[in-house]
Amino acid sequence: MRRVLRIAMAVTLLLSSAFCALFLTAGPATAATLTRVTNFGNNPTNLNMYVYVPDKVAAQPALLLLVHYCGGSAGAIFNGNGHDFATAADRYGYVVVVPEATRDGHCFDVSTKAGLTRNGGSDSTGIMSMVSWTRQRYNVDPARIVVSGFSSGAMMTNVLAAEYPDVFAAGSAFSGVPAGCFATTDGSLWNSQCAGGNVIKSAQDWGNVAHAMYPGYTGAYPRMQLWHGNQDTTLSYPNYGEEIKQWTNLHGLSQTPAFTDQPQSSWTRTRYGDTSTKATVEGISVAGQGHTLPLGGMIAYAVSFLGLTAPPAAVAGPARAR
Repeated sequence: MRRVLRIAMAVTLLLSSAFCALFLTAGPATAATLTRVTNFGNNPTNLNMYVYVPDKVAAQPALLLLVHYCGGSAGAIFNGNGHDFATAADRYGYVVVVPEATRDGHCFDVSTKAGLTRNGGSDSTGIMSMVSWTRQRYNVDPARIVVSGFSSGAMMTNVLAAEYPDVFAAGSAFSGVPAGCFATTDGSLWNSQCAGGNVIKSAQDWGNVAHAMYPGYTGAYPRMQLWHGNQDTTLSYPNYGEEIKQWTNLHGLSQTPAFTDQPQSSWTRTRYGDTSTKATVEGISVAGQGHTLPLGGMIAYAVSFLGLTAPPAAVAGPARAR
């Protein structure tokens, strides 16, 4: 299954990279680049950190944490199927942080006890050090710290939102599983039962799994946007419904949608709670698609949902290096 996941994401990357290459040759290049950061703080699993600061960064920018898939890298997601996030950053002036897994297989830990505990000492701990480092240097708006990821990165998106609900305002997960679904007890980072869509719980039970990641927390949880192809057999489609159970429960909402539409012919979008563009919980089921998300046009919806579209009061030059 791990091999299938890596192959699937590699195919997606090749297609996305080809598209991006065509797009980039059509317009002027930007001076801003994805830059490696070292010594950013507590990093128990030796993750790499990369940051993208647009040439015209907002005076108090939003911060997007963009998390790659298994077998991926910071450069692969940033220049491949996540590139539209960079294009939007140039337009809206927000900062992008891209963590990179360095273990064999380049998957993130969403399975071990340490990985599923706030400040537990695994990947999520190192990622939060990256968030803290960036907040200190770029005057980040604390109300607009958001996270998005694909596949393994989508699983980490769910985990981070559950572990650090007091930090993240919203998340957008493409082809993931509920927070805690991939838990293992033998040190493995792969859970075949969850990947196959065989871990089915009640909404309350999924909520309890998330609450256990930050015991004693009684505050609000981040808004969550969930994407899944209904032909996905790598992280099987039933996981989509389980994610909706978990996040509606964490927000105290009914699992019955308050709003349903089709933004595109193959998409079925459901909203729970607030039914605006910044819905409390939003799900998009994509007919006929497997483990191939995001596709063209999807990231624009994620950017709007995450609240990254506020026009910045731009600051250029020395402020970028603060």
